Amino acid sequence: METYTDLLTAITPVSGETRTMLDPATGEIVGEAPVHTVEDLERAIASATAAQPAWAALGHEARSAVLLKAADAVDRSAEELARLLSREQGKPLNGPNARFEVGACAAWLRATAATELAAETVVDDGATHAQIHYRPIGVVGAIGPWNWPMMITIWQIAPALRMGNAVVVKPSEYTPLSVLALVHVLNQELPEGLLSAVSGGRDVGARLAEHPAIGKIMFTGSTATGKAIIKSSAGTVKRLTLELGGNDAGIVLPDADPKAIAENLFWGAFINTGQTCAALKRLYVHEDIYDAVCEELTAVAAAMPMGVGLDENNMLGPLQNKAQLDIVARLVEAAKDSGARVLLGGNPETGQPGYFYPTTLVADIENNNPLVAEEQFGPALPIIRYSSVDEAVAMANGLDVGLGASVWSADLDAARSVAARLQAGTVWINSHGGVDPRIPFGGAKQSGYGLEFGVEGLKALGVPQVING
Repeated sequence: METYTDLLTAITPVSGETRTMLDPATGEIVGEAPVHTVEDLERAIASATAAQPAWAALGHEARSAVLLKAADAVDRSAEELARLLSREQGKPLNGPNARFEVGACAAWLRATAATELAAETVVDDGATHAQIHYRPIGVVGAIGPWNWPMMITIWQIAPALRMGNAVVVKPSEYTPLSVLALVHVLNQELPEGLLSAVSGGRDVGARLAEHPAIGKIMFTGSTATGKAIIKSSAGTVKRLTLELGGNDAGIVLPDADPKAIAENLFWGAFINTGQTCAALKRLYVHEDIYDAVCEELTAVAAAMPMGVGLDENNMLGPLQNKAQLDIVARLVEAAKDSGARVLLGGNPETGQPGYFYPTTLVADIENNNPLVAEEQFGPALPIIRYSSVDEAVAMANGLDVGLGASVWSADLDAARSVAARLQAGTVWINSHGGVDPRIPFGGAKQSGYGLEFGVEGLKALGVPQVING
């Protein structure tokens, strides 16, 4: 088993241009990341192209067995991976954070290996026999984000590998070390050249999206970047799975128990310090229980410790980068300037190391306020009062995004009725943001298209072929 130092050494380049990565909580140096070039990308794609046919020829059962070994490799290096992730991304070790993320990587590999995908007979009436099979695409390009860099990379590469594809990963420039380390660990079990990570800039991402040898792009990130990928991929008619920005709404119905739902509301909004695409980012609460929900949620939020990720006591960390900190600060200031009521937080300390913004709850805010209308992607939650369910649904559906949403109620039938009216790819009942490798996940409107996870996720990493006869 590699030590933390061994792991970091294995991914540190011995030559070429590098970029110094700093801990967003302390400003300390974490390590040196390679700055790969388009030429490096070309070599990675050539290696993937060469390795892919033999991998595809193994078949589902043999490939799944290798994925299980890869999951074991992640388990063997779990603590070292979590420590690196905490230092580079900023998230604490404990709670639904770094150790949780690394554990989810192993769990997702195993779940992907266990998911069955048999040929589907669509017609068999004696005269006609037709089946749908799913064949490998070839080489898949995976472009990931900085908020859950390891877990989302696994979401992309596990089904791609399972379906017989090779994968070239382009990690975020903010968190390349985490992804390089994960790929290094996985490659202890995978055939040489099948999976690689190219840690470059926008030129590398642009070339990956347009490259004629790439059959599919999987991307998680902003809507603006997703639109650029759509344009870049058009020339080669690539398949795309895009999980783009969200500004998820939650609706609390008047029969909900404020105290009973407070902790789930908190984690729905503040998991990963709010830096989650499908986090709860605007909360609509019925006027009958508005004050009670505000009070209970404030009590939970005030008790959650925030600080340096390697401190075992902390549950919330810094924003990952200065640009994101500035966005959160700007949106909270806009809310304060409008006269909204700050229940908690809103006043970051100055002169301290790290990109910390305090856990912030904002009440008595208008639905058109920038903190509500724009995705804050950080530890600040606006709480909007409503008087009728129709009003709440209209406000929730009023934006051009629709990744996730939630409904909170003691009456499951009532909650499901409201859920059916929401324009979102996933609607949770009495929770928010939980994903399951067996359950398809994808966005509506400008939150992207294509499904991940489960059987549908596997199908999305294959080319459907109908055999008729």
